Amino acid sequence: MTVNDAPGRDHDLSRMTYEHPHDYIEETPIWPDGTSLDTPVLTGMQWRIWWLASAGKFFEGMVVFMTGLALPLIGREFNLTAIEHGLVASAVLFGVLIGATALGGLADHYGRRAMFIAEMALFILFLLVLAVSPNLSVTLLALFGIGTALGCDYPTAHMVISESIPARSRGRMVLGAFSFQAIGAISGCGIAVLTLIWFPELNAWRWMYLVAVIPALLVFLGRFTVPESAVWLMVKGRVQEAEKALLHLLRRDPQYPSSVVLKTLMEGTAREREGVSWTKLFTDKTTRRMTIFASVPWFLQDLGTYGIGIFTPVVLASTLGSERRNAVSVSDLVYNDLLAAKGSAAIDMLLLVGILLAVLLTDRIGRVRLQVFGFIGCAAGLAIAASSSFAGGGWDVVLVFAGFMLFNLMTNLGPNAQTYLIAGEVFPASCRATGAGFAASFAKLGAVSTAFLFPILLADIGTVALLSGLVVTSLLGAVVTWMFRIETRGRRPD
Repeated sequence: MTVNDAPGRDHDLSRMTYEHPHDYIEETPIWPDGTSLDTPVLTGMQWRIWWLASAGKFFEGMVVFMTGLALPLIGREFNLTAIEHGLVASAVLFGVLIGATALGGLADHYGRRAMFIAEMALFILFLLVLAVSPNLSVTLLALFGIGTALGCDYPTAHMVISESIPARSRGRMVLGAFSFQAIGAISGCGIAVLTLIWFPELNAWRWMYLVAVIPALLVFLGRFTVPESAVWLMVKGRVQEAEKALLHLLRRDPQYPSSVVLKTLMEGTAREREGVSWTKLFTDKTTRRMTIFASVPWFLQDLGTYGIGIFTPVVLASTLGSERRNAVSVSDLVYNDLLAAKGSAAIDMLLLVGILLAVLLTDRIGRVRLQVFGFIGCAAGLAIAASSSFAGGGWDVVLVFAGFMLFNLMTNLGPNAQTYLIAGEVFPASCRATGAGFAASFAKLGAVSTAFLFPILLADIGTVALLSGLVVTSLLGAVVTWMFRIETRGRRPD
């Protein structure tokens, strides 16, 4: 397509005056011969925002899942006790819990763009601190700081996409960005394997985390080039800035719209400019329903996803029967870590398949149905894995692999993807970052609990009881989703 053939608007339509910024974003292009397109054509800036937001999810998947592979090396270098192992495993997730609310909610006060940049600066800073950490205390501080930055990314990355993208493609675009979490998890396993091959030594875990610094720097610089959310600017009453931001976002050649005029302030703007009340999430009846719908199923989903995700390498290395028991030398420890990384990478591939299916189906079937179906599928996968304890003749390994693979497929098709999507869509613009941030923080209570308690419960109550408990929580997630359901498919981010 040449520039002269590019879609555009006729003179009158290009000067349309709208009340809401998304009315401009939703405009459907018209070809020079008068033919209309079915959906808006995304601009270069809209694609840039999407890529930069996707990078944040990539780093999250890489760091969180790579921690499970770095943990044995960190444990040996610092001579960690069982409780200290739990602290290292849960430090990033605890940081996410704090960061999603404490920092993510600031996007409602200081803007989406400001926090979008600040979180990446924090991420880089604490990666560097972790790489040179001299002891356990600094390591925990650095992992917590990394998690805080990633927690801030939960609401901000979603919002910079959803408030800049047409509603008809929002689900696909947000989940497309979220799919980079799975790509990051797989990449984290790959990076761990290559690092252990190239540097088969105790401090190899430091190089694993350092790999992320250079791409993170590029993302950090790129985020300075994006405009502020016009939706947020309108909520704050900054109409002229919102008009300029929209023109920057919708820059095309030939340009359309040729001008942006937002005729009135959005409803409720004067009141919301005074500030967002955190208690509104619970005191207002309508918003309270949104809070429960966004938070509780996400909490129940994280109980299983992060426990299984972080400790899959440990379980597999033992189940496969090739682990070098009671590893004494560094070479034995590295061998076991390589074995775990390879098996984990094979299972984590199903995370990517699941999220790709979610991208294809979420705007067709809807968020609620996929989340309910996914929770039920997670329960089935966990039940299959639990049944491996009663199997013999080699079927135990088959059932563990089959169960974990089904779980990873269904969690990313359903609750792992849909809870993230719903939390950023269900709240109004005035408290969207606060609401989505609280939902992410509440969810990470489940993740932190699982990461810390999983190895303890595994030893105390056994695999069958632990996985059976997670079957119950998955089914409960399906029930809560259906009871408090609010379908957000195709809804404009008011």
